[in-house]
Amino acid sequence: MKITYTPEGAEEQVFEYNPNKLMSAEREALEKRTGQSFQAFSLGVVRGNALCRRALLHVLLKRQHPTIAFDDVDFCWDELTVEMTKGEITLMVERLREKPGNDDMIEVMLSEYDNAPDDEGKARLPIAV
Repeated sequence: MKITYTPEGAEEQVFEYNPNKLMSAEREALEKRTGQSFQAFSLGVVRGNALCRRALLHVLLKRQHPTIAFDDVDFCWDELTVEMTKGEITLMVERLREKPGNDDMIEVMLSEYDNAPDDEGKARLPIAV
C-alpha cells in the first residue's frame, strides 16, 4: 500500500505501508489511539476512516520525527492519499467475496483497479491478518 502525504507548501512524502511490518509498539499505539483492534484499524484505513488514517500518518511521520505529537498531525483530506496496488485490490476483493454484504466495498475497489500502481514483488493483503 502506498501512502502519499502532500502538505500544502511542503515536500511530498511517500510511504510504503504494510500493516504486517509495523513494530508491536506502533500497533499498540494505533490500537490505543483509535480504540480498535489492529485488524479493525487496518480495515478502517482501507475504508477511509479519518481517525485511522490520521493515526497511521502520525506513526509514519514519527519514524522520521520522533518527537512529533499526535495533535501536530492535522491535514486537509486531499493532502493524504491511500492507494492499494493492483495485487492488493485483487486479494482484498477475493477476501470480501467470502462473506455476503460487501458488494459496495467490492465495487469501489474494482473501480480503482485500473489506476492502481503495479506491485513490486509479491502482493499481500492491505489489512492485518
